[in-house]
Amino acid sequence: MFSFRRPGNLGVTDGRLAPPKRTPNCVSSQADPADREHYIPAIAFRGNFSDVEKAVAAMRGATLIRREGNYLHAEYRTPIMRYVDDVELLYDERAGVVHVRSASRLGRRDFGTNRKRVEALRALISARG
Repeated sequence: MFSFRRPGNLGVTDGRLAPPKRTPNCVSSQADPADREHYIPAIAFRGNFSDVEKAVAAMRGATLIRREGNYLHAEYRTPIMRYVDDVELLYDERAGVVHVRSASRLGRRDFGTNRKRVEALRALISARG
């Protein structure tokens, strides 16, 4: 109902995910660390990227949309209002981190939902790697 269209700027360009949205309902590990509203640390990980994919798929409301190499895009749909958030992960094997971007498609505020989701993913991924 409230999904609207998938954003056209998703994916990897020159080794980077899309920059965070200007609204506070987006977090990214590739945002400027001084940007406390949007920045979230990357997820430390060394292992098989399929374990990251399994962690993403294990979370409630997740639908895997695309996986290409070390990139993954998933949509998370809220249970009641059916809002959609886009979550992207990019595994940098050399650095031993998974960069992440989580953004709401609609609205301005998310009451910390995207940040909480990334922290839940961090816990699941850390348990696997």
